Amino acid sequence: MGWLKSTSTRTFIVYPVLIVALELALTGGHLPFVPWGVPLLLWGYGQYLLVGRYRTQMGGGGPGLATPPDRIVEVGPYRYLRNPMYLGHLIFMAGLAITFQSLAAVALLAFHMVWFHLRVLEDEKHLEQIFGNAYIDYKSRVKRWIPGVL
Repeated sequence: MGWLKSTSTRTFIVYPVLIVALELALTGGHLPFVPWGVPLLLWGYGQYLLVGRYRTQMGGGGPGLATPPDRIVEVGPYRYLRNPMYLGHLIFMAGLAITFQSLAAVALLAFHMVWFHLRVLEDEKHLEQIFGNAYIDYKSRVKRWIPGVL
């Protein structure tokens, strides 16, 4: 069950399976399906996957902060926002809610919006300890969640 500790395993495998199973149970086997939610599923997963590979390639370290990066990545998607991988998770969860018209998935998204924000605050403290003023400067120039806004 150690694989359940992985946020990406939960987001991209466990949650979709649970939401589909729950919606099938609640609807008596008739799964609601809204096709225009699928692009959000693909976008969210693709963003998580591609940005994660990019960050590891450009910044070193491992996936996540268990093995911190060797340097701050300030180019590519990271020139626009500081947490594009986490945002990919949230976009995927929004797609899950829309695709299956699931209030449970909306609740999951709402919970994770708070959870990821709290996680980011911890990550930022950690990165400030590692990179000092260079990371503080990066934070002052690049928004956390939405380019130019938030």
